[in-house]
Amino acid sequence: MHLVQFELGNGQRRVGLVDGPLVREIQGATSTRDLALAAIDKNISLAEQVDSLGLGDNHDYSQLRADLMILPPLDHPDPAHLLVSGTGLTHLGSASARDKMHQHGNDESAMTDTMRIFKWGLEGGKPAAGQAGVQPEWFYKGDGSIVIRPGESFPQPPFSEDAGEEPELSGLYVIGHDGKPYRLGFAIGNEFSDHIMERKNYLYLAHSKLRACSFGPELRVGDLPQNLAGTSRIHRDGQVLWEKEFLSGEANMCHSLENLEYHHFKYAQFLRPGDVHVHFFGTATLSFADGIKTQPGDKFEISQHEFGAPLINGIKPADAVFQPGGIKQL
Repeated sequence: MHLVQFELGNGQRRVGLVDGPLVREIQGATSTRDLALAAIDKNISLAEQVDSLGLGDNHDYSQLRADLMILPPLDHPDPAHLLVSGTGLTHLGSASARDKMHQHGNDESAMTDTMRIFKWGLEGGKPAAGQAGVQPEWFYKGDGSIVIRPGESFPQPPFSEDAGEEPELSGLYVIGHDGKPYRLGFAIGNEFSDHIMERKNYLYLAHSKLRACSFGPELRVGDLPQNLAGTSRIHRDGQVLWEKEFLSGEANMCHSLENLEYHHFKYAQFLRPGDVHVHFFGTATLSFADGIKTQPGDKFEISQHEFGAPLINGIKPADAVFQPGGIKQL
């Protein structure tokens, strides 16, 4: 089951079920979050909640995407109650990364902090079910105000040094009224980041992640396949500038999803009833690693067959929102 949120021409919201070239309205549904909370309260699955409501009007899916009427597949009416976060060094990565580990052997004192955490993930990122494994790298990305709808362009702030894509899977969660996290499913995402800033010093990682992001257009309800292969592309002036396969799913990761989820939701402040969480699970494929420098006007396209329609976003320059000395004394 694949769900989307979208707008009608009059601005009213709807939730729809993707059915081939059509989006079929779910009767009375205007929010995926509300659907999920109702399912939690009834102790039924999200799919069962959708089935209980039935389907209504049909819409042309490609036209909705072309008209930028598709919303992120999960949101919150108050953006401050949507947390976007992520984990890095979670995928097996390239042969060169593994070669570096072999060169260092087991001497952790000779490793960079990056390679040390990667090694810990390989050794302890997939514990037995119900057990806690090693912690992954974790980062805060922003709240709901940074989420860009599918089809729209990422704002590139004037202080940024890079505008790079990160093709990733994202887990979509709602905290129930019982204070427990519930996973609705997954979506493909673009965890847009500043790789030049990050490369200067790993302590700048936190700064480099404070950028916009996008995910969707579809929410895939249910479990995730073990092995996933998708394609990440950059288009410039109507031509494909760069293209590469990216792998995901637990078969291509050094952490289990259960372990990554545990090390996020173990914190009490992330269990506020009604809140929404979008968590990016990492990637091993970046155009930046191949020497690509993006620019305004470029288009990112991230596709994975199991998630339906591709996620497409552009880049546009953004104005400064604050200047040095801009604080006013009260």
